[in-house]
Amino acid sequence: MDKLKKVGLTALGTALVSTSAVAADYAVGGGAKLTFVGGDKSNEGNGWSMLDSITFRASSDLDNGMTVSMSQNLAAGTPNNTHVTINMNEMGSLVFWKQGGTSVPGSWDDMTPAANEESWNGLTGTVGGAGAIIAAGSNADMFRYSVNVMDGLDVFASYSPSDGTAALESSTSYGVQYTGVEGLTVGYANGDNNEKVAVTNGNATDSAANKEIENTTMYLTYAIDSFTLGIQDNSSDSGTANADTDYRAYGVSYAVSEDISISYGVGTVDFELSTAEDQETTAIGVSYTSGGITVSGSMHDGENLGGSSATTADRQDYELNIAFAF
Repeated sequence: MDKLKKVGLTALGTALVSTSAVAADYAVGGGAKLTFVGGDKSNEGNGWSMLDSITFRASSDLDNGMTVSMSQNLAAGTPNNTHVTINMNEMGSLVFWKQGGTSVPGSWDDMTPAANEESWNGLTGTVGGAGAIIAAGSNADMFRYSVNVMDGLDVFASYSPSDGTAALESSTSYGVQYTGVEGLTVGYANGDNNEKVAVTNGNATDSAANKEIENTTMYLTYAIDSFTLGIQDNSSDSGTANADTDYRAYGVSYAVSEDISISYGVGTVDFELSTAEDQETTAIGVSYTSGGITVSGSMHDGENLGGSSATTADRQDYELNIAFAF
């Protein structure tokens, strides 16, 4: 009798936590990319690398009119860009990023047009250059929301809860984007990064320094005929003394044909530190697409990287990509 009771209770408990299945659509996509990088004044080693990715997607329409979808990307066999999206129609979309998310200003760090990469790409990180924005914030276990409030006007927000270790406080951001005029896109975003980081050479370096960062981004792009023009202004206010930066960028791209594009971009980082020189970067890029193959490349030049006036802080970098979509 006792055994029967246990079986019955187990079955009841299972029924209580189970949910009815809803018909869903499934899809699998993927891609592969070969990349070759190099530059002067650094040891790139073997410049060739490969990125292979497979993306699994599932979506379902609920009885209340909403749509729920899930996407998980595997890059070189490692989970990446995993998120769940709840599309609430006129009420907007809510996304929970397990991996791969970013704050609103972080996702708009440099919106100037580029056929391959931004002017500062490859010149940051270990070689000492500063990026377009300081430490956008954690990209894991975060919420992001977007809604269209009127024709041509969208509002965005993000929320990263504290984790009690590195991110001692939660971080929030918001942004607005206007596309109501043909060819014109204007965006503004502001957000805080309360992961308590220190900054060196315009980049976050320490997760235990108890410093906060506030990032602001503004950009404008305008497409006319075959040309696209862009301007970007960023400001990063760090709790680390003398670590604030301002970033200004200009870019232009030209569609030679439906398959070929070329671009030119420049960027300047102005450091709060009085002894630091302005960092200046430039890049030219080109891309060619044929069927499922895209070949793109760019050359980058940097001066006073990280605000340093040493000759070693001036360097060049290049990148070539061959991407396959399937």
